[in-house]
Amino acid sequence: MTNTPAVSARGLTKRYGDTTVLKSVDFDIPTGTICGLFGRNGAGKTTLMSILTAQNFATSGEARIFGRSPYENTDVLSRLCFVRESQKYPEDARPFHAFAAAKLFFPNWNDELAHQLIDEFRLPCKTRIKKLSRGQLSAVGVIIGLASRAEVTFFDEPYLGLDAVARQIFYDRLLADYAEHPRTVVLSSHLIDEISDLIERVLVVDDGEIVLDENADDLRGRAFTVVGPERAVDTFIAGREELHRERLGSVASSTVLGSLDVDDLRRLGEANLTTAPVSLQELIVRFTQRADTSRTAQTREGALR
Repeated sequence: MTNTPAVSARGLTKRYGDTTVLKSVDFDIPTGTICGLFGRNGAGKTTLMSILTAQNFATSGEARIFGRSPYENTDVLSRLCFVRESQKYPEDARPFHAFAAAKLFFPNWNDELAHQLIDEFRLPCKTRIKKLSRGQLSAVGVIIGLASRAEVTFFDEPYLGLDAVARQIFYDRLLADYAEHPRTVVLSSHLIDEISDLIERVLVVDDGEIVLDENADDLRGRAFTVVGPERAVDTFIAGREELHRERLGSVASSTVLGSLDVDDLRRLGEANLTTAPVSLQELIVRFTQRADTSRTAQTREGALR
């Protein structure tokens, strides 16, 4: 496997007038990885993917696919697939037209997989795309994204219109085909819990900045939750950074950074405290809130100078 990242950014900045959407973003996505790209609405995710796939221009900085610029680079663009929720098609286009065009563009296109997915999503291929339901329109994008077998595939919330069964079909087929035909996949989604078992790397954008760029398994081990009498919880977590706390009467649930060693487990037992792992979704939410708090504090400090 090559050591060159499949996707990388250095100092990537995008401004629209006085508004900065991306602020000197740096990151690498290794080749052969499923990466979750997360962030709130307006955080800069779609802008970032649009620049990486040469559908938008950076104000400054560099975007690289396998170490090369994607702009006006046919060799690079043929290795990319960008599936977005707002994808536009010609007025009279039908799904089979979209698939025929994709087959011409993507050198690794697989007809067998496309037809399998058409059947599983129950997609009416002869209906005009503009007449399709939102879920059926999402299925068109998902089928192209999977059947293209592009070396780097970006999914920008293309499956929001799919019902729970159809989304699970997408997740199952993505994982199965990825296992047989490894490539780099970037999934932008608000459904973090649904895709948490798929992703190997986590990239979180907030207010145009990267606030998390980490291996998913490493991230899962960065925090834990302690539950019990509040005084006992306070004693146990003393000296640790608390990400979040909830209270119910005299009982507290505290999510803190760090891991547990043998001595910690002994102390938990002695204090009648229980612990629980923290879901990937909660971790991402808490780290985003932490970044917001830090950003607000810096703004206030600057205003006081």
